[in-house]
Amino acid sequence: MSKTSKEEDKRSRRRGAELEEALLQATLDELAGSGYARLTIDRVAQRAGTNKTAIYRRWPNRATLAFAAYRHFVARPAALPDTGDLRTDVLELLRGTTARMGSPVSGEILRGVMSEMHAHPELLQHIREELAQEPGAMMTILGRAVARGEARPDALRPRVATVPVVLLRQEYQMNPGADISDDVLMELVDQVFLPMVKL
Repeated sequence: MSKTSKEEDKRSRRRGAELEEALLQATLDELAGSGYARLTIDRVAQRAGTNKTAIYRRWPNRATLAFAAYRHFVARPAALPDTGDLRTDVLELLRGTTARMGSPVSGEILRGVMSEMHAHPELLQHIREELAQEPGAMMTILGRAVARGEARPDALRPRVATVPVVLLRQEYQMNPGADISDDVLMELVDQVFLPMVKL
């Protein structure tokens, strides 16, 4: 058996997590090389060395596949900042979010997925699940500020805590190709969020 045949045989025997990892990596590579507009299940299957059925068993369309790649490779949460200062912590969190959303591949995925979101109810559910994690991070940061006496206890509510992230996401959606500057982040924090929560 030739070396190429052995490699193809090995790729065809992949199962479970190994196959899923290969499919998500192939998706990310396709997005990086060709963009969301040219992403197809056929191209991902070919790049991963498998068949379309392996993809459709896991993801019903390219939008859910692309979002799965985003969640797997891009949206992994970083350690929460804990500097002892509410303003600094929130700014650091927003800077990390901006860096992820502003990366070429991440931005390509998010813009593409959002354009198809309402056509796929299952995708909308996945996005809601992803966004549901936002209150936890900001509640932790705001909770620390309350414990330090830096913020009002009655401000410790999910809808209040997530205001900076929601405003940042809105900024990104309204200006998809623009870089979000540090001045914009400071404006969101200093002019909107801190007046809502500070003592």
